[in-house]
Amino acid sequence: MESYSRFANLLESFPDISGGDIWEKIIAIWTQLKAPLVVPLLTIALTICLAMSIMLFIEIVYMGLVVGFIKLFRKTTEKRYKYESFKDDIEVGSSAYPLVLIQVPMFNEKEVYQLSIGAACELSWPSDRIVIQVLDDSTDPVIKGLVHMECEKWAGKGKNIHYQVRDNRNGYKAGALKEGLKHLYANECEYVAIFDADFQPDPDFLLQTIPYLHHNPQLGLVQGRWKFVNSNECLMTRMQEMTLDYHFNVEQESGSSTYAFFGFNGTAGVWRMAALDEAGGWEGRTTVEDMDLAVRATLKGWKFLYLGSVKVKNELPSNFKAYRYQQHRWSCGPANLFRKVFFEIIRSKKVTLWKKLYVIYSFFFIRKIVAHIVTFVLYCVVLPTAILVPEVAIPRWGIIYIPVIITLLHAAGTPRSLHLVVIWILFENVMSLHRTKATFIGLFETDRVNEWVVTEKHGDALKEASKPLINPRFRIRESLAIDLE
Repeated sequence: MESYSRFANLLESFPDISGGDIWEKIIAIWTQLKAPLVVPLLTIALTICLAMSIMLFIEIVYMGLVVGFIKLFRKTTEKRYKYESFKDDIEVGSSAYPLVLIQVPMFNEKEVYQLSIGAACELSWPSDRIVIQVLDDSTDPVIKGLVHMECEKWAGKGKNIHYQVRDNRNGYKAGALKEGLKHLYANECEYVAIFDADFQPDPDFLLQTIPYLHHNPQLGLVQGRWKFVNSNECLMTRMQEMTLDYHFNVEQESGSSTYAFFGFNGTAGVWRMAALDEAGGWEGRTTVEDMDLAVRATLKGWKFLYLGSVKVKNELPSNFKAYRYQQHRWSCGPANLFRKVFFEIIRSKKVTLWKKLYVIYSFFFIRKIVAHIVTFVLYCVVLPTAILVPEVAIPRWGIIYIPVIITLLHAAGTPRSLHLVVIWILFENVMSLHRTKATFIGLFETDRVNEWVVTEKHGDALKEASKPLINPRFRIRESLAIDLE
């Protein structure tokens, strides 16, 4: 209260000073308030941030050790789960293969609809044991007509493909997927594979994934890895590649290997219909319907498997506006979901205490909340402010050792981009502002909590092999091709 009164008295004297004395007055106010107010508040903020930084550091080192152990001792997926390829049998014919549904949700995907539908139709699987479902929520009648014609073209080639539309966009992607499963032909399928409109699975995708589900009844989900075909398009896509490579190589791999749980990526994965149904199906209560389903399924006792060897081609956002909207959704959604499922996780009776702790603390609290907040508050607010307040002692381990180790562990997932690590740090710090804001929007359910802007796609890199635009020796002038429009 004393410092506040002193501040109020100083402000009252402002009308009595001339323009030339304002700067001296500001310095006087700063001098008066620094010791009783600024130093204590900054010390508290620094202490909290350092504590969060330690928690994040432990989590990242732990995941790195898990992945290192797997690679060092070659604890392959085949050793942990039974795998046996489907074999043609003259007596039973194609009935040896389970019935599979392929869902391809799309919304005004003019640039990529042909690629995604074509890739789904070219999957290697007996034609009488696969059903392809194109879920078109497009609002542009011209694009709707093009997508419908493409489906009819493949139907004319003998493919069992269904073009489905609805008269609203309730629930967005989750609503479309849920509506698609209401059809009788969908209910007859044992498994469902989902591919977003910019994803192109290789023909053998089902042959590599479904045997794991078929021979391991405890598995509810098999997730493939994303392969970024336009990572060389500009510097921003290179930065995204570094972040997502770490996500797949470390976060998904460690979660799959330890607790058989990770967040479903919403695409390039295959669900067991029984697991999806037992979890309650698709929900549109957040903008991360995929993660929502994964949490509910694991609380029912289902296990997940991540296959890093199965890669599905896709496109990264190549302009900043599209990327910013995507990151808002990916940051706001998990925080909002954490708010909604916290007590569901606590009350669950089908998962162990350790798995509950992993989902609540490691998966949600550390990776989805602490990681964003500490990056912005510590590195973009507290440390810059501390330069003006030398009275606040900053430990060397907090600003050098821990950040360096965390950065190197992240960058190690993309060795070809190690020389870009400084630019990556700056890029991540800029994005931390948007992610932290989105995280708080999700936690407190304020405006934009359910905002869903479909990521803009171009499809150029998917139509032909990605051409390296960045010289391996890294020419900075070419690499800084970030589209800010």
